[in-house]
Amino acid sequence: MSFSRLQRRIDQLKNPTVVGLDPDLAHIPASILDKHMSEHGEGLEAAALAVYEWGVGLIDALCDIVPALKPQSAFYEALGPHGVLTLKKTCDYARSKGMYVIIDAKRGDIGSTAAAYASAYLGRITVGNSTFAPFDGDALTVNAYLGSDGVLPFLSDAKQYDKAIFALVKTSNPSAGELQDKVAQGSGEKVYTLVGDLLAEISKDSLDDMGFSRIGAVVGATYPEESAFLRARLPNTFFLVPGYGAQGGSAADVAVAFNPEGKGAIVNSSRGIIAAWKKSGGGYADAARDAAIAMRDELRGVV
Repeated sequence: MSFSRLQRRIDQLKNPTVVGLDPDLAHIPASILDKHMSEHGEGLEAAALAVYEWGVGLIDALCDIVPALKPQSAFYEALGPHGVLTLKKTCDYARSKGMYVIIDAKRGDIGSTAAAYASAYLGRITVGNSTFAPFDGDALTVNAYLGSDGVLPFLSDAKQYDKAIFALVKTSNPSAGELQDKVAQGSGEKVYTLVGDLLAEISKDSLDDMGFSRIGAVVGATYPEESAFLRARLPNTFFLVPGYGAQGGSAADVAVAFNPEGKGAIVNSSRGIIAAWKKSGGGYADAARDAAIAMRDELRGVV
């Protein structure tokens, strides 16, 4: 089952972290981009080739210490068709290296459109007599704030193809409370609490052999009190925890997202790892590895 696969990889590496792969061109060493522009000109194709080389270098440097990769689709889409193909190639390469791939696309829609998104990122597409897995992610981030109509198509494909989803519940951004912290009329509960409860209810029949449902929750490290509250309320929900490091979340802040056995959560770092070379002055891959090891060791001290 999908989250038990992730947890076993975390246990194997003794490292509950995921690296957010955000291929902003500013994070890529100029030497890589210049090489591809010299061969293909200043265009989106050269940029996409540079992004792929950079991503492969990071995966090679991290795959034996970091259990999961979270490519952010927006940065790939920004490079047009070349970028979208690079996202697919990067996901395939990461999976070939044993990494659990969480595609961070935050899709949210209903009906046939949601089903199409689910087929693209988690499921299958049939063309004639042949069937294809377009992106074949292990998990996908989803916007749950449309209600169950916006989640159930993704859950359906997750069940069918042994995948999972991480739905937005209590996000790490500063303005999250403008809506998520509002008290819902008639319930006395905050909106994010109701969203978490809804996700737990609609996925309660999908528990794996470790007791995790196929719908995980995105719960930000920047709100540790709320994270601790949700952890107690949602014992069968796997947490994806953004906000560590560059956004201000500390190791102590993320510790509350784990269950009493120290399981059931994975902590994301993006810029702190992929752009570590800017501070260290060394090679980007070696700098990323050093930063990932430091993060791992810091989390081991609290989890």
